[in-house]
Amino acid sequence: MARGDLTDAQWARLEPLLPVGGKPGRPRLWTRRQLIDGIRWRTRAGTPWRDVPERYGPWDRVY
Repeated sequence: MARGDLTDAQWARLEPLLPVGGKPGRPRLWTRRQLIDGIRWRTRAGTPWRDVPERYGPWDRVY
């Protein structure tokens, strides 16, 4: 977990609020938590989407 990422307690409160769903098919390569942390990182840092670190998933999937 990187500085600024959601803690387990924060994620436990947020996860039930996210929509359930998704189509059957290929499994996800990045967790929803990684993508949310990437969105939060980008918003906090104020940088272009392309500068989001790879640990949060590809920049074109994070937003």
